[in-house]
Amino acid sequence: MKRILLKLSGEALAGAKKTGFDEETVVAVAKQIRTIAEEGTQVGIVIGGGNFWRGRTSETINRNKADQIGMLATVMNCIYVSDICRYLGMETEIFTPFVCGAFTKLYSKDAVEEAFKAGKILFFAGGTGHPYFSTDTATVLRAVEIEAEAILLAKAVDGIYDSDPKVNPEAVKYDEISIEEVVDKKLAAMDLTASIMCLEQKMPMLVFGLEEENSIVNAVHGKFSGTKVTV
Repeated sequence: MKRILLKLSGEALAGAKKTGFDEETVVAVAKQIRTIAEEGTQVGIVIGGGNFWRGRTSETINRNKADQIGMLATVMNCIYVSDICRYLGMETEIFTPFVCGAFTKLYSKDAVEEAFKAGKILFFAGGTGHPYFSTDTATVLRAVEIEAEAILLAKAVDGIYDSDPKVNPEAVKYDEISIEEVVDKKLAAMDLTASIMCLEQKMPMLVFGLEEENSIVNAVHGKFSGTKVTV
């Protein structure tokens, strides 16, 4: 693959702690990113904020404010993972859809293409910049904008199931499924808005568990054991 959009689960980066960062996990992820980048794949990354905050679980504050906190959680995650990547010798750039002081650059397609040409790993933080849209939706939006070949969805769960495997021990995993089926059956690969956007824009996905050894590299090489979502 020449260009991908990698979506990392915030919870997956927290490892067994379930909150904050697990540095061993993040270093292992960064090493995989370095491997595929050295092979010539351009990598854009979106990271969820669930290891710090999930706005939809708050019943005491305004939804707009809750989602803004979630956006800032994704900025913190991108700064952290970006710096781990730099520690391992990669050059990185973080883009946000809103001004964030000197921490990030304001997103634009032209700036993104320049950064890719410079061989950088790109992080897209801050979601879409608007409430009521998840990082799943931001992932599809950025993937379409940067013309990625596919979305690699690295989650705490190892693929798409016909029901929640955490609740139903007999849940069945799909090896391959169309995005139309995902939408029709309202399967929880992504939120419905993001899944519909994938359907409309014909954006394929590879969904897999981040915890599996070399899961990102294997997905790029087509040797993964997750779920392939076709268009």
